[in-house]
Amino acid sequence: MDTRAMPCFGPGLMAVERHDRLAPGTEAEAAPGGDALETHMRRMFRLIYRIVGNVPDAQDLTQDALLKALGRREQLKDDRKAVQWLNRIAVNTALDFVRKRSRVAFEEIEAAPPATVASPEQETLRAETRTWIEAGLKLLSERERTALLLRDVEQMPAAEVAQVMGCSTATVRSHIANARVKFRRYREETGQ
Repeated sequence: MDTRAMPCFGPGLMAVERHDRLAPGTEAEAAPGGDALETHMRRMFRLIYRIVGNVPDAQDLTQDALLKALGRREQLKDDRKAVQWLNRIAVNTALDFVRKRSRVAFEEIEAAPPATVASPEQETLRAETRTWIEAGLKLLSERERTALLLRDVEQMPAAEVAQVMGCSTATVRSHIANARVKFRRYREETGQ
């Protein structure tokens, strides 16, 4: 997978790209195969990248997740649930990888095209903020980090996060609450 074909890279890792989120009846869903597949790939890549924290692994895992999905597409009975189904495959693939590797190593995305022209001060501030957020995310467990990112960054409802993570809504809320407490404590300790 070539990073130039992945326009989801942006200057801020935590930037919300709501326009990629598919809902039934959207133009991306109605677009012929290639456009819809690219939209799904970008969303899956973002989910996986936010869990594993580095581009090469995220690219490989996105391909693995897509192959898993294509190999099991006959299991999908309802096309309207395709986005949730693909999200779940992506998250499970990333979590399996993280469990096997047992630690997450974050790295910068160097090939990211600039979204807008920003002053050097803005770029420096953005880089410092990104580094601070990534350091805070490292303090969370993989399940807490996944739940927090899906809920707060991807803005999925808790019930959908529970489906993607394969657990109950109460468990998701617990993971999110724990993650927020840890992040708040981190913010207080660092004076941000």
